[in-house]
Amino acid sequence: MLTIGVDVGGTSVRAGVVDADGAVLDTARAATPGQDQALESAIAGVVEKLAARHPVGAVGLALAGFISPDRRVVRFAPHLPWRDAPVADRLAARCALPVVIEHDANAAALAERRFGAGSGSGASCSVFVALGTGIGAALLIDGKLYRGAHGVAPELGHLRVVPDGRACPCGKRGCWERYCSGTALVTTLVELLAADPSASPTLARMAAVEARGITGRHVATAARDGDPLGCRAMAELARWLGEGLALVADVYDPELVIIGGGVSGSAPLFMDEARDHYARVVTGGHHRPLARIRTAQLGDEGGVIGAAALARDSCRKR
Repeated sequence: MLTIGVDVGGTSVRAGVVDADGAVLDTARAATPGQDQALESAIAGVVEKLAARHPVGAVGLALAGFISPDRRVVRFAPHLPWRDAPVADRLAARCALPVVIEHDANAAALAERRFGAGSGSGASCSVFVALGTGIGAALLIDGKLYRGAHGVAPELGHLRVVPDGRACPCGKRGCWERYCSGTALVTTLVELLAADPSASPTLARMAAVEARGITGRHVATAARDGDPLGCRAMAELARWLGEGLALVADVYDPELVIIGGGVSGSAPLFMDEARDHYARVVTGGHHRPLARIRTAQLGDEGGVIGAAALARDSCRKR
């Protein structure tokens, strides 16, 4: 059976027709409107476009937010307009197809487990960490997603790693994602530039000229080119990734950790150092097996593929 996966982001809605082997056969895209009814119309539009070209049996939505345990209601999504909205039922009525909703990190984690970096791993406990604007995370036990009692676990990005540290939009200070994410990479670079602008004239000029400021991609490019501050910012991200993964290992003791999200595209710049730091600081590191740490393989398609797979699973259960 073919199903449709839809990755609902803050700027765009990306949809794909996916087969049982995780192959994306066709795609459609739309801008993300700011109102709930307009957003649902945009989603219905891309679904209807793909359903007109393929015999599909169900739809899965992947988005960043709190989802009810039955995966019918979006309780809260920081970059989307839904609040306690019965999105699955409303879209099912509009599209005349079964609809299921999932957190985007959960969807990507499931896709990597079945079709990507976790395929064939045999890991009974695995963690997916998505490094993007913030940190998304997922936990799989015996190949099944663990969502917690209320459907919102695990929020690893908001583990407090620095008491009274950098302010986080969640309202706390010192959250892991404020030190290990694309946003954190920029924050670190800005702090380094403020302390010594002469250390990187290139990035200093860029910060002065760019209308929207420096991005994580700018920092990664600078690091690849050997820029000293770019390299230092990337080393800080590696250190905090290793530090956070050590905390994750102390709690979950996973066999496998998969690093995804947009920042993972620069993995060669930080992954080896992150692994080394993790091994140094994890409790009892010299006397226990360490988790295998891999980079995600499915890239931007992970959320679409995972959402489609969950839609297929839901239909089979019914």
